[in-house]
Amino acid sequence: MNIRITKLGEACGAEVTGVELKAPLSSEVVAALDDAFLAHGVLVFREQPLSASELVRFSRHFGELQAHVQRAYQHPEEPEVVVMTNRKQDGTFDDVGARRGAVENPRDGWHSDLSYDDKPGKATLLHALEVPSRGGNTCFANVHAAYESLPAALQAEVVGLQAEFRLGTGMRSPLGAKAAENLDEAGRRSVAVHPIVNVHPETGRAGIYVNPLITSHVLGVSAQRSETLLKRLFEAIDDPRHHWEHRWTVGDTLMWDNRGGTMHCGRLDYPRTEARRFIRTTVRGGPTRALRA
Repeated sequence: MNIRITKLGEACGAEVTGVELKAPLSSEVVAALDDAFLAHGVLVFREQPLSASELVRFSRHFGELQAHVQRAYQHPEEPEVVVMTNRKQDGTFDDVGARRGAVENPRDGWHSDLSYDDKPGKATLLHALEVPSRGGNTCFANVHAAYESLPAALQAEVVGLQAEFRLGTGMRSPLGAKAAENLDEAGRRSVAVHPIVNVHPETGRAGIYVNPLITSHVLGVSAQRSETLLKRLFEAIDDPRHHWEHRWTVGDTLMWDNRGGTMHCGRLDYPRTEARRFIRTTVRGGPTRALRA
């Protein structure tokens, strides 16, 4: 085994070399990748072009896959793959597609994938097929560090509180609502309740789980207090001290944790005349667990 893990950012992110993504992986290699995943939150595998079926095979090393709720962008041959693209079939710019997980300012778009589901995904794997000449980076925030940076009084107040997470109708964020326009009827009813502060199921570390893109409101408090709490938590997530971002190259594959360790957001800052196209899989996860006082 000749795997090398190189830390990329102080907050999160590590590059993996010495792993051939198209090849079957031994249990020892998978275990080493799992350890690196828990330690760094985001893993980067550079410049190894994959087909949709090859991405599926690699992703399955980390658990069972699930199809995405955005069926309009489902891959025609691999149902567990969703296509992330800013282009319609006629080649014109697809504003809805471009805004699936990407916004002009990451401050408004931090999120954790499938947080609108009762059992959010364990991990997302995203593979680059076409990238613009500039811009379009994917940004990451370490929400463990964001939680730990909160004043003690605010930490104590939010422990045990829950919030609603919603996709489709009734979303708090107009940017999230735009990205959800192509959902079918079932997708528009995707609503879940999760703790404001989640405990990671493997590391046991606490992290902020509410996010500005999908969280609608805090339960059990007034609307005014809900907005105040969310604003302060979102400010902590958006603190640059907790961030790292990846500049894409065709053939890159990223794998990130959705279980309360990291959040992410794509930048919608590239030339809209240029294509940005990825394929993505989701590794199935489990229910969230609240931090207890």
